[in-house]
Amino acid sequence: MMLLTVFIITLFLPKQPRFRYEFQKGKVWLSKDLVSPFSFAILKTNPQVSTDKAEALENVLPIYRYDAELYSNIEEAYLNEFDVKWRGNNFPEDEKLQTRNNSLRLLKLIYEKGIIALDPKHQKDKKFYDISLLNNNISKTISTQDVYTVQSALDFFNTTFTSTNLKVKEVVMNLVEDHLQPNIVFDEKMTAIVQNNTISSLSTTRGMVQKGELIIARNNMIDDEVYQKLQSFKETYEAQTKTIGDSKLVYLGQILLVGFILSLLMVFLYMFRKDIFADNRQLSLLLIVITMMLLTLTWAIKLNLPSLYYIPFCIVPIIIRILFDTRLALYLHLLVILIAGFFVPNSFEFVFYQTSAGMVAIYSIRNLVKREQLLLSALFILTAYFICFLGIGLLREGSFKEIEWMNFVPFTISVLLSLLAYPLIYAFERVFGITSDVALIELTNTNNKLLRELAFKAPGTFQHSLQVANLAEAAIFKIGGNSLLVRAGALYHDIGKIENPQYFIENQNTSLSPHDKLPYEQSAQIIIKHVHKGIEITRRHQLPESVIDFIRTHHGNTRVDFFYQSFLKNSPEKFVDENIFRYPGPIPFSKETGVLMLADSVEAASRSIKNPDAQNINDLVERIINYKLEQNQLDNCDLTLKDLETIKLIFKTMLMSIYHVRIDYLQSV
Repeated sequence: MMLLTVFIITLFLPKQPRFRYEFQKGKVWLSKDLVSPFSFAILKTNPQVSTDKAEALENVLPIYRYDAELYSNIEEAYLNEFDVKWRGNNFPEDEKLQTRNNSLRLLKLIYEKGIIALDPKHQKDKKFYDISLLNNNISKTISTQDVYTVQSALDFFNTTFTSTNLKVKEVVMNLVEDHLQPNIVFDEKMTAIVQNNTISSLSTTRGMVQKGELIIARNNMIDDEVYQKLQSFKETYEAQTKTIGDSKLVYLGQILLVGFILSLLMVFLYMFRKDIFADNRQLSLLLIVITMMLLTLTWAIKLNLPSLYYIPFCIVPIIIRILFDTRLALYLHLLVILIAGFFVPNSFEFVFYQTSAGMVAIYSIRNLVKREQLLLSALFILTAYFICFLGIGLLREGSFKEIEWMNFVPFTISVLLSLLAYPLIYAFERVFGITSDVALIELTNTNNKLLRELAFKAPGTFQHSLQVANLAEAAIFKIGGNSLLVRAGALYHDIGKIENPQYFIENQNTSLSPHDKLPYEQSAQIIIKHVHKGIEITRRHQLPESVIDFIRTHHGNTRVDFFYQSFLKNSPEKFVDENIFRYPGPIPFSKETGVLMLADSVEAASRSIKNPDAQNINDLVERIINYKLEQNQLDNCDLTLKDLETIKLIFKTMLMSIYHVRIDYLQSV
């Protein structure tokens, strides 16, 4: 699996050699003297290129097209309407020809000079501006002052045209106004073509650095000019290595690095998390998370995203923390960031950002008990990014004004994308059979269908389970462990009693017991059977195996002593097979399952105390826990003697609170 992961990751990573130097404007060059190994052009800065483009576009005149055919259509329509209007107003026929010819001559003069449709965006606070006029594919530069607008053409006609009959002039003016249309129109498409050609022809370089020329000496300051030379050298180097560099050797280097990093992961798992190392499903999940994250980085590099900080690297620690633990989450996140650092610009800055944010992500969900912690975690991650961004900005620029605040946008989007971790966690749980804290929160909800059924069918068992959950959770929280897992295990550990609740004393509300009519062996088997039934029920409801383990182990391989002793007392002559009265096990194999066994036994026994005072509770807890030790029930779980003393103290304190016992020093007050 590891070899396949290395192959997939390295197969898609960029294959050109990586530029070896890291540099920042305003910092001292700490590497050796840098001499150019080849000649290269010095690239203009983005502001310089933008300024050149703006100046070039300023010099490109808007192109207007002269429509020579428009007048012929206007003339025909004008003459037709002129005749109609003349007859309709009964003007004298002897003046018609002269009036028509005079008005038509003026109209022709106006159209020959041209009527322009001004585009407001070209005026720029100027009344007149130059344009490039295209007529029969011949271009000439003119001013808008040299042609008419519709209004100025109408004013010219009104001033120039004369008639002794005011009514005639009014009718002619109305006709002319109706037929004045611009014949010089802005050609937006042609203007855009000229602008694009002008921009594409602009030089993006300014000067050259010759082969063998010193770019910067050691301990010199990287000012604006040197920074641009270094940036140009880097881009030229990376462009050349795409064709010159030996991609096979680059691939070999990637295999060595990625393989070494993943080997460190395997060593870590073998030494500290052998349970994961031995579980192919869990190991596959870890390798898939690493592969997905690095393939996302590769995809972003190939798409040439404006910033690689859009990638939600904090998804990795969030997923691993919720599905596994804090230490593994931090370790895996560091490994992913170390690999990614070889393929991103300003790798130290990148590693600093992502390591800091990843640590905050892990700390913010250390004890996930509420859903709002997921959103709070996103807020904490964003705050961590902002602090790093502000600190690095001030360190680099030395001024709030010089910080480019828009560069923080990718971090915000990255944090929002990190919320995708939560549906991914659900998918991983289902596919790989892993139980997360989120799933445990859902399981511990007492409105859960299975727990509601337990509360309805076996209310005494349900109350017992709640008390056991409280005891076990408090104990495991104090000694260290997964308190959510313990609570879930405690709530379901006696779920098998749903089948025959009346056979268990906590559900009996009369003095008569159904065991009174049964042989002791059969009664013992009914009691023992609740473990098997519990496993069947929880598997049928698809509960996680980690929760089912509590059902298996909460009695270990102890005897059902009440029925066993009763059998010996009442049938001393009969041979007894002790296995009939013994739970099948296994015994607890973790802190959590061990604590649950103790909490279950102590809580059940405490119900039989007739006088629950401090001494009786103290003796009970000591007796129960010591008995479990004598019966070797805690041999496989890593509870220390110190842990057991802590557990005893917590159980005694909580039981005294439950039974309202006043301890001695309070009674003496």
